[in-house]
Amino acid sequence: MGTYIIRRLLQAIPMLLLVSIVLFALVNIAPGGPMSAYSRSNRMPEEKKEAIRRSFGLDKPLPVQYIVWLIGNDWMEVDEDGDGVMDGYGSRRGILRGDFGFSYKSREPVLDLIADRLPNTAYLMFFTLLFTGIVAVPIGIVSAIKQYSTFDITATTLSFMGQAIPEFWLGLLLILIFYATLNNPFTGESLFPSGGMYTLGEDFSILDRAHHLFLPVLMGLVGWVAWYSRFLRSSMLEVINQDYIRTARAKGQTERKVLYRHALKNALIPLVTMFALDFPFIFTGSLYAELLFSWPGMGRLFYTAATGRDYPILLAILIIGAGIVVISNLFADIAYAYLDPRVRYD
Repeated sequence: MGTYIIRRLLQAIPMLLLVSIVLFALVNIAPGGPMSAYSRSNRMPEEKKEAIRRSFGLDKPLPVQYIVWLIGNDWMEVDEDGDGVMDGYGSRRGILRGDFGFSYKSREPVLDLIADRLPNTAYLMFFTLLFTGIVAVPIGIVSAIKQYSTFDITATTLSFMGQAIPEFWLGLLLILIFYATLNNPFTGESLFPSGGMYTLGEDFSILDRAHHLFLPVLMGLVGWVAWYSRFLRSSMLEVINQDYIRTARAKGQTERKVLYRHALKNALIPLVTMFALDFPFIFTGSLYAELLFSWPGMGRLFYTAATGRDYPILLAILIIGAGIVVISNLFADIAYAYLDPRVRYD
């Protein structure tokens, strides 16, 4: 297993390098650019626009910009006070040495901006994935065991509805129902807040945090429970008809032991693949949930960077997200070997 892990990590290096080239090219050749806002300004002298372009490093050819972004440049002009005039020299270490540069808009280090937003996104997505597993796994198991029962038909219908509902529309509907329509019978205020992580000006309270967490988690929960429960139901139905399940029953093992020790363990393998694909959301966040509910996380940071052409932030989120995808798929392969003894990587 150790050899396999090392081999996979070594294989990931050229793959991430190729991904970085593609992402850098796509972001930089997109219409507009960091200078689009300045280009529309007729009052700014061309000399200052050119100075700003040099401070961003946009005066160099695209391949040179990529090399500087990747491995850095020990001697480069910098705009120390943000006035668009090159007034000093500094160094850029490049992303290979942990330097993702500075935001074009705020002039803050990109990693500092990510560090501020990442805990908020991880907090939101952790509870969303946690409750997804708590709700989806029992539904999928019961639907498979009681195939075509009233429960199975109801769960299937609701799952198709959950998959079909647009996420942003669901978020607006939740705000309309739980914030604009329903009121707390004791205080007369809205049943749930429409946004934010906590009530401003109040001391820390677990109840207040849970109150603000309810609607964004519910919004993500609907779609993910629909997908996870359907996948688990399909996987369970395939597993419970296998020969080794019939053999376990023939040996006199209890139905509970057959289902949860033998069937469920193997049926979880497709869900491991899905979770490996969804795990990067803990870093990148849920865009619609964070925008609709004013959640200060990575999704909103990505959106503002994309609309504002803030390329350093945009590229940092994309390349770190790609790295997390590679690592999460490696963990998924390791989980396969644990869940299915037939899988070997030696």
